[in-house]
Amino acid sequence: MENHSYLAEEKIGKLMRKYAVPCIISLLVGALYNIVDQIFIANADYLGSYGNAANTVVFPLTVIALGIAVMIGDGCCAFVSISLGAKNSGDAKRSVGNSIALCIAGSLLLTAVYLIFAQPILTAFGGRVNNETFELSKEYFFWITLGIPFYMFGQAMNPIIRADGSPRFAMISTLAGAVANIILDPIFIFVFKWGMMGAAVATVIGQIITAILAVVYLCRAKLIKPTFGDLRLKGNIVKRTLSLGLCSFLAQISLVAAMMAINNMIRQYGSIDPIFSQEQYAQIPMAVVGIVMKFFQIVISIVIGMAAGCIPIVGFNMGAKLYSRVKALFIKLLIAEACVGAVALLIVELLPHLLIQIFGAANESAYYTEFAVKAFRVYLCMIVLACVNKATFIFLQAMGKAVESTLLSMVREIVFGVGFALLLPRFFGLDGVLYSMPVSDVLTFMISLYLIIRTYRQLDPDSASS
Repeated sequence: MENHSYLAEEKIGKLMRKYAVPCIISLLVGALYNIVDQIFIANADYLGSYGNAANTVVFPLTVIALGIAVMIGDGCCAFVSISLGAKNSGDAKRSVGNSIALCIAGSLLLTAVYLIFAQPILTAFGGRVNNETFELSKEYFFWITLGIPFYMFGQAMNPIIRADGSPRFAMISTLAGAVANIILDPIFIFVFKWGMMGAAVATVIGQIITAILAVVYLCRAKLIKPTFGDLRLKGNIVKRTLSLGLCSFLAQISLVAAMMAINNMIRQYGSIDPIFSQEQYAQIPMAVVGIVMKFFQIVISIVIGMAAGCIPIVGFNMGAKLYSRVKALFIKLLIAEACVGAVALLIVELLPHLLIQIFGAANESAYYTEFAVKAFRVYLCMIVLACVNKATFIFLQAMGKAVESTLLSMVREIVFGVGFALLLPRFFGLDGVLYSMPVSDVLTFMISLYLIIRTYRQLDPDSASS
């Protein structure tokens, strides 16, 4: 059995590179699934902004699946890391087995719900902005739903594989699926002319490849290879695993609530806008906000990858009571996350025209480009603070501070994210939707800063031991 003591001995910077880089790549590649679909859809002249808007409608529904998967996977990852740090490999393996069983059951249930209630669900997420968008949404959603069990299994197992000490394999398994998606998307969309079905089928094939590779790994895991007996659910294991992953789940689900509010506000206030109330332009705001969110998803994938990649390091050192190492990691992580946000800010403020060209602006009206440029510059103007906030959520979770992490995440996404998305459009129309993001991030950062300072002080070796 491999000894994980190097997590308590290796230099912090080297450990961050070893664990965070593969995790960043894994999450970036995972984000590319939906983003690549949207890029090819946008550049297909028979789909265009209608297809983009349909993709935006369906996207939060895939995030629900992701939320359940990461609750199981991230919770198990934190549980395994803490257990290994405390030299309790038995509980670590049982958590993995229980997580596999939970993921399979949860994915099948969600698939059934999506297939049975597809039309009312799509309507609730703003799909009826116009008839063309709704029809394309139904087509894309049906095929994406068929891949939900594979998608959830691959996403849930990814952090568990990292916790077993194989971040590189976790990266490769996700990369293999995304490469397949990138290759198949243009074939299905441009050659076979399968439209939204083609984009979805390419995505599902990639997800199946990732899931298969995860199964292959689990059959030969280093420290946490589960047995059939470990699949039997244990109340205390399930409770601890899910509690540690609850922050990840709520972060995703609350994001869904915010996107649902945003989509419906776009539909409501777009219908009274002088330009976007016209049938041929009605889908543009929803398509554009979806594109801006996809760019944000790329940035936040890097941010989450850095923080989530550090979960095994944080968990092991917390379990071993090496608080000074956790403190050093915390500071390095926050600095790195702020740098990522600064680079992203420069891109959205200086190069919005270039970004929107990637998503088919050449095939659209001038209104499309004009609204997109404003959306990038306003919606993401506080992206530096958003990056620091997200890192704080995840680091607190990795330390076992599930309550603080969960509450902070909920305040950001539900109280501020949904609240301002519903409130500000009443005063500023469509622009209010764009203002909701920076306002939420500024207010959340005020709370995050307090928690950052408190956590820094708590990790002082003298304070921690007292």
